Amino acid sequence: MYIKNMTKNSVVLYKNSAAVVIDRDGDKYLIRFCTQPATPTGKKAVYGEQKVREKDVILLHEGPCSSLEKVLAYEDSSFTNQLMETYELLQSDESTANEPISLNDFADYARGGLKADEAWFVYSSLVADPHFALSVEELKNGNLIFTMRTQTEIDAINQKNYEKEHEQEIRTAFIKRLKSGKLDLPGDAKFMGEVEAYALCKTEKSKTLAEAGISQTIEKAHKLLIDTGIWDSTKNPYPTRFGFSFDSAREQLGAMPEEERMEVSHVAYAIDGEHSTDPDDAVAFDGEYLWVHIADPASSVEPDSKIDIAARGRGTTLYIPEGASRMLCESCLEDYALGLKEDSCALSFRIKVDENSQIEDCSVFRTKVKVHRLTYKQAEEQKDSPELKPLFELARKNKLRREQNNAVTIQMPEVHITVDKETKKVTVEPDEKYESNDMIAECMIMAGEGAARFAFKNQIPFPFVSQEAPEFPENIPEGWAGSFAKIKCMRRRSVGITPAPHAGLGVSFYSQVTSPLRRYSDLIAHQQLRAFIKGERILNKDEMLERVAAGDAASIAAKKASRLSDTHWKLVYLMQNPENVYEAFCIDFKGKDALFLIPALDMQTMLNNTNDFQLNQKVALKMSKVDITIQNVTFSIV
Repeated sequence: MYIKNMTKNSVVLYKNSAAVVIDRDGDKYLIRFCTQPATPTGKKAVYGEQKVREKDVILLHEGPCSSLEKVLAYEDSSFTNQLMETYELLQSDESTANEPISLNDFADYARGGLKADEAWFVYSSLVADPHFALSVEELKNGNLIFTMRTQTEIDAINQKNYEKEHEQEIRTAFIKRLKSGKLDLPGDAKFMGEVEAYALCKTEKSKTLAEAGISQTIEKAHKLLIDTGIWDSTKNPYPTRFGFSFDSAREQLGAMPEEERMEVSHVAYAIDGEHSTDPDDAVAFDGEYLWVHIADPASSVEPDSKIDIAARGRGTTLYIPEGASRMLCESCLEDYALGLKEDSCALSFRIKVDENSQIEDCSVFRTKVKVHRLTYKQAEEQKDSPELKPLFELARKNKLRREQNNAVTIQMPEVHITVDKETKKVTVEPDEKYESNDMIAECMIMAGEGAARFAFKNQIPFPFVSQEAPEFPENIPEGWAGSFAKIKCMRRRSVGITPAPHAGLGVSFYSQVTSPLRRYSDLIAHQQLRAFIKGERILNKDEMLERVAAGDAASIAAKKASRLSDTHWKLVYLMQNPENVYEAFCIDFKGKDALFLIPALDMQTMLNNTNDFQLNQKVALKMSKVDITIQNVTFSIV
């Protein structure tokens, strides 16, 4: 914009304020500008000088101006009317209504021209006025170009300015409405955003709760959001509270890389529940060996790659009734899950066992295998077939071996919870168990034991899983009460790089290797095994320990979020079905109170002053009260 005419006493824009050119030195200009305005307390303005290049300033007026002081002090009370008249004039003319306008052209319309001393005043007034918008892109090119805003945009800016000017007055009225429990929705919803952030554990304090005289707890915030209609009672805050997204990982694995793989001649069976969408293991017996084929995402996920680091941060796939938030991207299932294509690539464990199901040898191969998918129910119906019968026999022997080694078997109810995304209607259905469930579980245990032995034998740093032996009381009751008594005695499992017995499973070595699509510790194990069999560098013990600890911490948080989410939707289910009656069984006592298990819900509840019951005694219960914010439900005996 006329930069070639910039001379002494030209008015320029420098760092969003007015400056005056006082001299030229080669290709640079010496400018004078105000570094500190005068204050109402009597402090005088402070001025400074600076040499600048042409591109560092924008010409407001060629000049000459009287002085910088007069440029900064200039005011015109009639300009507001001129501005509005000009805006209306430009809007009324179809040829100019939607066209940008320069600072000089605006001055020509409004004042018949632009004088040097008034250039800063006109420019800054236009910038501050809601009717005009300074083009940022044009400003980058040194041009002062304005566009005219629509009435909708002007109203929004005026409302924002009003709220800023009357901020305390508006907030005081909001807090008054909040205390009375009668918010003006949706207008007040924006003020509740800070309460939402606190209820979701995104902030540590809530100014709004404090001003309203409400205790600063996430439960109180949750209740307030429901009471005021900001949240529906179906809102599940738990994944967010634990730092998890409802979306799956975004980092793409891409197609399975080309590499040499062993062609396996047999057909393997991926056997899962009917709701499973991510089959990552398949089993087969070839007459001599048990084969456990596992999905092979580690073929694409390199240690410390972006995908690996993101998976480590999640720890595991988060399964909640709304769906799965996957550790690896959703699209990878098509290429890496087993049985979704004619041929599946796998990391396979070939296990040799003796007649007592003791593992004699385990080898690990990169394979290509044909996988046939079955549900547990279908496998149960085919358990006497030539293909599946040997697997069931192996599993029975392995279970017997583990039980002889003091493995702990605990049977507790499990349910499947579904939530309709549109209506939020909840369904809770008991998971039906078959011997095929146990068969697959035993095969996975053998794979984990075999992999751990393989890693130990070959001195591969590995994520070993261990558990100390429980100390059971002498007389454990039968039924649900007995299972609960065992659970209370179980020790926490441990994941580390040093192998140790897993007493709960009754094995001397163990690792989890069968779910690398959904467990980070399994993915690390696969990375180590693949590096070893390919002759590449494996992670050392310190590197492994760091990764195992990070992944396990994230996994524990995910399990908490999943458990609390399940409870949340069970409570919603109870609220939606208040008349339902449930069978419950007494499983424990605490003083005068009795703890009951409701198998149909996989839920426990305490009944006060009911110590006249016997363990495993059955009663009929009905929900009487639910507080979803603290996850508390009260049942009464029917």
